[in-house]
Amino acid sequence: MSATVITGIAVAAPTGLGSDQHWKSVLDGESGIGELTRFDTSGYASRLAGQITDFDAKEHLPSRLLPQTDVSTRYALAAADWALADAAVGPDTLADYSMGVVTSSSLGGFDFTHREFRKLWSKGPEFVSVYESFAWFYAVNTGQISIRNGMRGPSAALVAEQAGGLDALGHARRTVRNGTELVLAGGVDSAFDPWGWASQLAGGRVSTEDDPATAYLPFDRRASGYVPGEGGGILIVEDADSAARRGAPQIYGEIAGYASTFDPRPGSDRPPTLRRATELALADAGLRPDDIDVVFADAAGLPELDRAEAQAITGIFGPKAVPVTAPKALTGRLYAGGGPVDVVTALLSIRDQVVPATAHTTDVPEEYGLDVVRHEARSVPVKAVLILGRGRWGFNSALVVTAPTH
Repeated sequence: MSATVITGIAVAAPTGLGSDQHWKSVLDGESGIGELTRFDTSGYASRLAGQITDFDAKEHLPSRLLPQTDVSTRYALAAADWALADAAVGPDTLADYSMGVVTSSSLGGFDFTHREFRKLWSKGPEFVSVYESFAWFYAVNTGQISIRNGMRGPSAALVAEQAGGLDALGHARRTVRNGTELVLAGGVDSAFDPWGWASQLAGGRVSTEDDPATAYLPFDRRASGYVPGEGGGILIVEDADSAARRGAPQIYGEIAGYASTFDPRPGSDRPPTLRRATELALADAGLRPDDIDVVFADAAGLPELDRAEAQAITGIFGPKAVPVTAPKALTGRLYAGGGPVDVVTALLSIRDQVVPATAHTTDVPEEYGLDVVRHEARSVPVKAVLILGRGRWGFNSALVVTAPTH
């Protein structure tokens, strides 16, 4: 069976637009977390967010798309364009039915739909945009990308949170293995309107700290929650033989392994299953724990959840046996966009043989048993990376990417 490779990458995140800008910010430790400015947050318990501040949709998309798209879809469409350009894929590169789209979203078009709700309540139904019928929908990113780029092959939309972006890439790999030559895959989320913000705070896991340097501290003794972010990543997942035939300009790496699990119900005496997802992903990749050079952690930023993830990691690798990092400390948690951004960052770690640091985290409890990369990036050989994601209500995903073999 031909390998499933990644030939194009793109990021739209608080750390930058495009993979190059994002990577530079990550290596330099430049945070995209600051006070949320989309609306007045003075009455809210939490006011910090990983916000994209330099994206002007008019510079990236045709004007006809602007009235019909939520901000999250605009990020997804722009990132899709960048990833396709990076992979040198155009409308005539492959047959339209040989290219599919798989995206994940957990928030949908929050800002768009609540803007239309305000029109409905204050003016009447005749003022509601006809595009409301689909702009709010979780599948809209898959649909809009497919239409814009003439990609008519097998496609899907996954509704999932932090684990969902990894699930989209796992599904894309399965689709390629089933015969589709190329799948554009990833995840993007954004919900920084008042309703969207309230929904994120309602979960009780968002930090109430006012200082961006201390609000989101994965695996730190002072950890008290996470900071929400927006954006995500888009990748071009391709059959290796097809990529070679068309002369793809580069191969960033291979999706070597993937698995997902679901935790038992709360109060059960059975253990959580993140460790099991990791074991299954390693087995799928045909790798041993000592083959993994770095773990990109889910990094919930809450002591109970950080401790559980630490136990899963040390249970497989042993205490301090593998470097662990969480670059998402610079962006906040991007929900369905978080996993794909981590995968892009992991591929760039493989390319440049460097592991980025976990920003602001300094005091890791000894009982966690983790070798968290702190303070500055670490230059080490990187050939295989494990990326972990956990969503609310028990979803776990693990994905392994490796250096290209040819």
